[in-house]
Amino acid sequence: MIGDPGDVEDVENVEDVEDVEDTDGFGEDGYADPEAEAAAEAEADAEAEAEREGTPGWDGNPESSDSMRTFGAAARALRTHAGYSRKQFGNLVRFSEHTVASVENGRRLADQVYITRAEELTGNTGALREAVKHIGRRPGLASWFRRWARMEATAVTLYTYENRMVPGLLQTEAYAKAMYDDHLPPMDDDEIDAQWLARAERQLLLDERPHTEFGFILEEQVFVRRTGGAAVTRELIDHVLALAARRNVELLIMPLVSERHAGLAGPMQLLETPENRWFAYCEAQRGGHYTHDPKEISLLHQRYARLRSQALSARDSVGLLQRARGDL
Repeated sequence: MIGDPGDVEDVENVEDVEDVEDTDGFGEDGYADPEAEAAAEAEADAEAEAEREGTPGWDGNPESSDSMRTFGAAARALRTHAGYSRKQFGNLVRFSEHTVASVENGRRLADQVYITRAEELTGNTGALREAVKHIGRRPGLASWFRRWARMEATAVTLYTYENRMVPGLLQTEAYAKAMYDDHLPPMDDDEIDAQWLARAERQLLLDERPHTEFGFILEEQVFVRRTGGAAVTRELIDHVLALAARRNVELLIMPLVSERHAGLAGPMQLLETPENRWFAYCEAQRGGHYTHDPKEISLLHQRYARLRSQALSARDSVGLLQRARGDL
């Protein structure tokens, strides 16, 4: 994943909603009583969502767009009007029951096969075929990262260790767009602009949260690589040094040569809420892992603390970056 946590809108890596049991609200003929079924499904959806919210380590459902939720509501209305439960409907369209639930809740894009079969079962009105043309996902931050971004907005402490790139909160536009140029699959100019605008909005945290403690431990290699070229790297280092001068920002550099290293398992972020609860977010190639499990949090705190002791001091880190800039 190129650029920063949550850059790529990746639907496939996100789990669907839990299976929802349609055991209530049906008559002897197996068809749904619309009001009873609606109440039962709403209750089941709420319970499933609450269960997922409380599951440590769950990565999160995609945050759908308004158009996806509207499409889902229409699909649900057509299904219930035709007299099918989710389970019955799933069997007839030959998709799982939880796929039907995901589409109707606006969490999953319906493919053409699903839409064709759904149209056949709901009277061939053409409503779904027309509605799907107007579905869009929100640009910018990937759906599975948005929850973390929302928590950042009120965090009192935010620690970041990064070994792949300069974190998004510290990036310049030129640096970010240099990475977008190498993104696969390729992005068009509008997509790149949307990604940068989302990132720039996140960066306002550094201006708007003067009482939040920001800590960054970065590998020296992210600067040595010279992503985008020498001019881009000079601008980036100047920008990072300016941010590091703020009293609520700590910047530490892990040197290229380091015999001891507690961060070999990869990047991590730790966040403390105003209620003094801690959360963590770790990212891999195709998705993110979000957790509030106390055992996981404790382990990551230990690793971050060890990294702080192994990295250069704040003064030495600034000196290293100044020398690196002079070598460009």
